[in-house]
Amino acid sequence: MTVAEERIERLQELAREATVAGDEDRAREYVRRARRLAERNRLSLPREFLRFTCDACDAYLRPGKNARVRLQDGHVVVTCDCGHQSRYPYHDRG
Repeated sequence: MTVAEERIERLQELAREATVAGDEDRAREYVRRARRLAERNRLSLPREFLRFTCDACDAYLRPGKNARVRLQDGHVVVTCDCGHQSRYPYHDRG
């Protein structure tokens, strides 16, 4: 694991902790730094990071607090407080 990947993981942890503590602006700054670090080092962000951040406003998403999560026709639809929606496919294993 490279230094950049470790730093991205740490920034994700910090963003999660800041969101839990209610400091949304600080969490946004951590998300922006992680994205910029990934761009500079030509890395892809971890799937968990991509799923829990808003592409429009850089918020770190917490379902039930600043994000709404719904299941709809084979997709998970995550709606941020800013109104931006992200859709991810899922497969029902039942």
